[in-house]
Amino acid sequence: MLAVLIFVITLILVIWQPRGLGIGWSALGGAAVALAVGVVHWPDVTVVWNIVWDATFTFVALIIISLILDEAGFFAWAALHVSRWGGGRGHMLFPLVILLGAFIAAFFANDGAALLLTPIVMGILLRLNFSPSAALAFIIATGFVADTTSLPLVISNLVNIVTANYFSVPFDRYALVMVPVNLVSLAATLGVLWCYFGRHIPERYTTDALAEPASVIRDHQVFIATFPLLAVLMVAYFVTAPLGLPISLVTGLAALILMAIAGRWYVAKRGRVISLKRVLRHAPWQIVLFSVGMYLVVYGLGNAGLTPRVAGVLTWLGEQGQLIATVGTGFLTAALASIMNNMPATLVGALAIDHAEVTPTVRELMIYANVIGNDLGPKFTPIGSLATLLWLHVLARAGYRISWGQYMKVGLIITPPVLLATLLALAFWLPLVSGH
Repeated sequence: MLAVLIFVITLILVIWQPRGLGIGWSALGGAAVALAVGVVHWPDVTVVWNIVWDATFTFVALIIISLILDEAGFFAWAALHVSRWGGGRGHMLFPLVILLGAFIAAFFANDGAALLLTPIVMGILLRLNFSPSAALAFIIATGFVADTTSLPLVISNLVNIVTANYFSVPFDRYALVMVPVNLVSLAATLGVLWCYFGRHIPERYTTDALAEPASVIRDHQVFIATFPLLAVLMVAYFVTAPLGLPISLVTGLAALILMAIAGRWYVAKRGRVISLKRVLRHAPWQIVLFSVGMYLVVYGLGNAGLTPRVAGVLTWLGEQGQLIATVGTGFLTAALASIMNNMPATLVGALAIDHAEVTPTVRELMIYANVIGNDLGPKFTPIGSLATLLWLHVLARAGYRISWGQYMKVGLIITPPVLLATLLALAFWLPLVSGH
């Protein structure tokens, strides 16, 4: 009960963030209390750090890359192109915006999609004079797709990185399994959002008020380097996967190269446009503290008996066959994520899978189902993921507030079918590529 109480209070502080305390200090405070009362012990700190450090610094590097590209105008340029590709047809623009969100989530992580795409889409909607109901459809779609299509690559979500590192899943193996599964998730997301919001999408819109895409590019050198750098980065992930190099090392090197271009380090900073100080100031350093602190608090829950209980449920699911094990694991971890946030739920799921008595094939299915549950399941509630909390914060800062009631009304309807379709795709695809 003490471990549960510490977790609940810590989670409340993480969500509330009193007096600008930040998610990092709130989580670290909970970890300090857990250490002080003996819920966790000092050797547990080393265990948790070994689990989270690579994922955490990879995420920070990805967000730094995203922020530099945003400052250079890359995402605004892409969104304006998408708006023009719609050809003045609202029913074409809606899926294009979702596809743009899926692209950003895949390569810049779900938090990057929520942080960067949301204000850009809102600005475009204002210029297009969409009705409030139509604007809500695009805004919800942007927030929703940030999580539901963050499956394909290890770097697409902090959940993916933690899981891949914990179970030693190589970058190439992960992509082989999850890229096709993510396509099913994307198709299901498009279908569900269209069924829910299709009647609110205007048939026609005019692009006269939109700026020319080229006009929003602020740093042409960064912009020119973007696509080659991303291509080299993707190749590097696959090439270094068999070598066992940390993903954070590869991503950090890419971030340094982009910082060098943006900061004009090669010409003594002459002609620089982007303020790297501002970029680094807005980087999610609190995530480093949050990862260690929150995972220690959750590790305390595991020490108090949560892990064997969840492992027992997983063992039972594994006895019911591969399909039930996959779908059951996904919905179980989704429920945990919606209640306790997906980052703690990811560790709970990973520890439980490690202790569950199941066959190797079922174990692998459960590993990926844990990822899917923690990537998609957070859409049930506003507290489910940091990306959702960040998305709501960005909206509120722009003067557009969505209540928890509004959010859950939509989330509880549109999430289950997407989650089910994605888990069924995994249950079919993984045995196929594994030869089982």
